Amino acid sequence: MPFGEFPYTVDDKGRVVIPPAFRDFVEDGMVVTRGMEGCLYVFPMSAWHRIEERLTELPLTDPDARNFVRFFYSGASKAKIDAAGRVTLPPTLRQFAATAGNVVVAGAPNRLEIWDEQRWLANLHEVQSSPPAPDLLRELVG
Repeated sequence: MPFGEFPYTVDDKGRVVIPPAFRDFVEDGMVVTRGMEGCLYVFPMSAWHRIEERLTELPLTDPDARNFVRFFYSGASKAKIDAAGRVTLPPTLRQFAATAGNVVVAGAPNRLEIWDEQRWLANLHEVQSSPPAPDLLRELVG
């Protein structure tokens, strides 16, 4: 699983470097889509296939499920790392995540996240100010 955080810059063609530490994780291709809190999620193809299966199981009669599928799935875009280790972010996703300059590429248990640097720092500050669910941490380490 990928972990760590790496600062990069999105170039004028919308490309961002995938950190060398994360390249094996997405070497067979990836899907980039809208994430929570205004970031982008990057899933390896194997994980994306499992997500697609679960999305098709959501009830069509549930408006929240339909809205989530629209948000998450309609913005998805397949991508591959180029020879320079970069991935091109589609304009709609760059606009959604405000990734027009400095970004942070961060690892998570089943995905990568690409954040506008200022959003990333604001999110970290918020979490540090009010740490979430200390009971979860006890369950993980206890």
